[in-house]
Order: sequence, then structure tokens, then C-alpha cells
Amino acid sequence: MTSVFNDPSQFRAEAMDGFAAAFERYVTRVPGASGFTRASGPLAGKVSLVVGGGSGHYPSYGGIVGAGMADACVLGDVFTSPSTEQIYRVAKAADGGAGVVLSFGNYAGDRLNFGAARERLLAEGIDTRIVYVTDDIASAPPDEAEKRRGIAGTVVVYKVGGAAVDAGYSLDDVERVMQAANDASYSLGVAFAGCTFPGQDEPLFTVEPGRLELGLGIHGEPGIRSEPMMPARDLAALLVEGLLAERPADSGPRAAVVLNGLGATKYEELFLLYNDAHRLLVDAGIEPVMAEVGELVSSLDMAGCSLSLTWLDEELETLWCAPAHSVAFRRGDAVGVSGFEPVAHGAVDEASIVAVGEASEASRQVAEVVRTALARMAATMHDAEHQLGRMDAVAGDGDHGVGMVRGCDAAAEAAAATQGGAGTVLNEAGAAFGDRAGGTSGSLWGSLLAAIGATFGDVDEVDGARLAAAMRQGADELQRIGGAARGDKTMLDALIPFVEEFEVQLAAAAAIAPAWQAAAQVATDQAQATAELRASVGRARPLAERSVGTPDPGAVSMSMLLTTVGELLAEQECAE
Repeated sequence: MTSVFNDPSQFRAEAMDGFAAAFERYVTRVPGASGFTRASGPLAGKVSLVVGGGSGHYPSYGGIVGAGMADACVLGDVFTSPSTEQIYRVAKAADGGAGVVLSFGNYAGDRLNFGAARERLLAEGIDTRIVYVTDDIASAPPDEAEKRRGIAGTVVVYKVGGAAVDAGYSLDDVERVMQAANDASYSLGVAFAGCTFPGQDEPLFTVEPGRLELGLGIHGEPGIRSEPMMPARDLAALLVEGLLAERPADSGPRAAVVLNGLGATKYEELFLLYNDAHRLLVDAGIEPVMAEVGELVSSLDMAGCSLSLTWLDEELETLWCAPAHSVAFRRGDAVGVSGFEPVAHGAVDEASIVAVGEASEASRQVAEVVRTALARMAATMHDAEHQLGRMDAVAGDGDHGVGMVRGCDAAAEAAAATQGGAGTVLNEAGAAFGDRAGGTSGSLWGSLLAAIGATFGDVDEVDGARLAAAMRQGADELQRIGGAARGDKTMLDALIPFVEEFEVQLAAAAAIAPAWQAAAQVATDQAQATAELRASVGRARPLAERSVGTPDPGAVSMSMLLTTVGELLAEQECAE
């Protein structure tokens, strides 16, 4: 259990404050953002490597910012992708003028938010590349390797990238060697016990006594199958044989080896296990190069470990073995970077919530309804937080309820602080939702609110036709940016049926409130029906069979919020 905390909602922020206070000789906090740069700051003409993801994985990501490693990192809340805004600000602070590489584990929320941040950076003339890590062989078969998630293979990919940027590689070449390191990396992990969020009484998943979970995820996702507990020599064989089964045909004998502890499995245990793994690797004709054994990508207090192999060619081996010096990763004598001068631009100014634009009185009245709706939506999510978390923990990481609470609270607060018409209020609410919630839901709900706001505008009245068009536009936008469709077991399985039924009801001359309520009931029914679906996208995909029997939490929260808005519309209609 995570025992040391104050307010659980402030866990990340307070942990980051403590880290910054302890290690100011290594890192500098980016003002107005959830991240760090190297204490030396960006260097003019040098490519910058920015890594990131959810917090709860220390020493990823703050612990690997330093010479020969990352130039900067950005952290989301526990097990949650950082928001687009946070990624953008940290990347801007780290940019030295030669381009930026963004690197992260292959998770849906990270891909959405880092991808959106890249688009913003490109629009400002900052050449930005993305390398996401796909080393976890348990999360997808070899013919779908691009769907695999990232676990401790990230250590090798980031180390290769950090050495390359400090050696003065061009942006193209940094991207090339990092992609090569990812393509050569394979990992497999086991869990002996689940991890527990700060402030929670129950772990995200449990392991039956006397058994282990093979193929865990570092966000608290359970493994893909259960096995009996076994001696270290047998566990080492299970991991090594699993990795060697996917050894590339053209690989040489030399490989970087990482045995990673997940938080509660401590060093002596890891050394013992590595002894057996090392023997098996050598017996198989493999030459381990600069092995790393320890906690490198943890998962709060999870008991378990992962083994990673990265097959090395001459260039990758040179970069893997190059000196590095950060808080948590040190190798050789890294004395700094030569040939580059410091950049004086500093960090991005913190944005403030803006008020006012030209707005009609009709749109201002709609904006007031929007503010009330968002406040009620936040209250609904507070009531449903634990229910949604339990549903999400079945095949995911259990943070959906927490994320929806954060996002709805932020959206309601932003709407209350924003003057103007309905479009402006919804746009600010969407930006705040995405920034505070992070993750997949944060990005999608932020985009949904913004899309609805763009259709509303700040001038026109919002009648039934405009409201239906706004909801249709929102659903289309989510399909475009998320890459999911109806039937993939996502929030779209509630939203799309809602939109279709709402259009049918309006076409039959129903008033807005009863039409919305009828559509919300369809969304609720369809959300519950997702229990029969297998997850095909997102974090639940590797555990698709376990997801059967449990409704999708994103679809359920969507139906809850649509129902809440319908209740408000009925009240408004009765009051007129």
C-alpha cells in the first residue's frame, strides 16, 4: 500500500516539489508545467530529448533527466498521460533550436497527447519527432508489434537517445537510432501482488495466494495469465525462454539486459533472479552487455519484475555504453556536453484562463446553462468515482474515476471563471479538462467539449438542430483523433447511439429535453451492453478477454453525464 501522502489528489505535485528540492543540482522545474529540464538548461544547436508519461514509475521520468540521458521530462498524474498543454510547455522549455524528440511508452492517452503537442510545436516551426516504445511482448502478438505497450525497454531506448543527442547527432539520426533500439527491444514481466493508489484501500488488482501474473502492465494492469509461484531458476527460465522465442533472425550475440523491479521486489531478490537469468543467457550463446539490475521503471508498490533484452549492433552498443549522469542512472564519467552554448529563452509563460470576446445575449444565456451543466457533471463524477475505478481495474489501470473527477472539476472551474458566449466557455472548459485530467479520457473529453463549443459559437441561438449538429460534430471528432469506432468498447459505444437517437427524436418533433432524455437512456443501455464486447483499443486491449462481462467505464461515465445534462434540460424546460 502507498502509505505516505497528504491529499491524494496532490500526490504527484507534492512528490515533484520534494524531488526538485532534493535534486536542484540535476534538474530545474519548468514554471507552470508538470516537468523538469536539466539544470544546465537547453543548449543551442543540440537536439533535445523529452520523455514522459504518468507518474508512479520513478525513476522514470525525473530520475533519468541528466547528462547522457533525457534533456527534460513531463509527468502526468499517477498512471495517467500528461496533458497536451503540459507536454507542449516542457518541450518548449527544452528546445535548443535543433529539434525535439518526444519519447514515451505506447499507450493510447500518451499517443493522443504527445501527438497533439507535436502538432502545436510543428506549427511554431519546431521540428518534432515521436518515438514510442513497444517492447512488451505479452501485450500483442509479433504480427501486431506496433500495438505493444512499453515497459522497462524504455530504459534502453531513452539511454540510446540521450547518448545520441549529447554526441551531437542530427534530429534524423537521433530518431533513427532510437527507433532501431525500440525495434530491437523485447520485455516480459511478472507480478506477485498488485499496487495501490494513494488514498485507496484496495489494490488495482489482486494475485491469488501462491500464484503469479505473467505479462503484467506497469500501470497496474494485471497479467495475461496466471501461473503457480515457482523457484527463481524456473521464473528466470520462463522469462528468458519467452524473450528468446522472439529473437530476431539477424541478431548478433550481444544484448543489453535490464532486470527491472516494480517497487516491492527488492534488490537482493533481483540479484538472485539475475544470477539464474544470466546463466541461461550465457548458455544460449548470448553476451550480456552492461546489464542493469534494479528499480528503473517502477509501478508504485507493485511486487514483481520484468526482464528486457535489446539486441545490439555496434552503434547501439556504443550509445548504450556511453557515460551518463542523472539522479538515478549513472555510468562512467559524464562531464557534460561540449560544442554547444546555453539557450537563454527560459520556459514558456504560464497561460491564464481568458475571458471575453464578442457574444450575443442569447449565447451568454446558453453559456450560463453550460456552467450549470458542467458543475452538475462534476458532482455526478464525484459520486461515481469509486464505481468507475473498480470497473476500470478489471482490465485497465483503475484510474478512470479519478481522471473524470479531475477533468470535470477543472472544466467546471474554468467555465465559472470565463466570461463570454457558449462557444468560448466550452472551449476553455475543454482545454482545462484535457490539461487537468490527462490520459485518453482527458484528451477525448477536452476535444469533445471544444468541438461542441465550436459548433455553438458565441452569437447564434442554440436550438435543437444546432445542438444535434454539435453532438454529431463531437462524436465525429472523437473518432478522428482517437482512431476508435463503435464496437471497440469505448465511450463511443454510448456517444454514437446517443447522437443517433437524439437526431431521430428531434426529427419526430420531440422537444429538446425529452429528446435528450430518450437518447440518454439509449446511451445508458448501450453502455451496459458493452459488457459483452471485447476491448480492441486502449489499455484494456491486452486483457480483452478479462474485459468481457464488465461494461466499459468510459461508456458508462459518458452515459452518466449525458443523463445528468438531460435532467438539467428538463428542469430548464419546466421553468420556462
